[in-house]
Amino acid sequence: MQSLLFNVSCASQSPYSNFLPCLVSHSPPSSQIDQVVYSTDSSSYPSILRSSIQNLRFMNSSGPQFIMTPRNESHVQATVICCRKLGLRVRVRSGGHDYEGLSYKAATPFVIIDLVNLRKVSVSLDTNTSW
Repeated sequence: MQSLLFNVSCASQSPYSNFLPCLVSHSPPSSQIDQVVYSTDSSSYPSILRSSIQNLRFMNSSGPQFIMTPRNESHVQATVICCRKLGLRVRVRSGGHDYEGLSYKAATPFVIIDLVNLRKVSVSLDTNTSW
């Protein structure tokens, strides 16, 4: 699996206390973004984290602060915006091979965007966009 890594600038806010409010404020009210974010305190966090680890030696490494399982583009957009604001890095997990564990460990705080719920890509030649 290829991991995308976005460098983001550090901010003075605490990512732990401000991440969910930031996501909510940057999402449409109907997006239900709170249903696709998992923190280390979430009971589902360990199973979501383990769901596609290819190399079990990364099971005990320090993992992401949050895992996002977006259902639409607004979830991805809000995640990237909030990570940038709060000084978190973004790693993208797509279900492919990641034997090196690049999606599961980092020296700085990070968020995984897990694309497990996204099953298609639409390309518009008219607007030069894809999703």
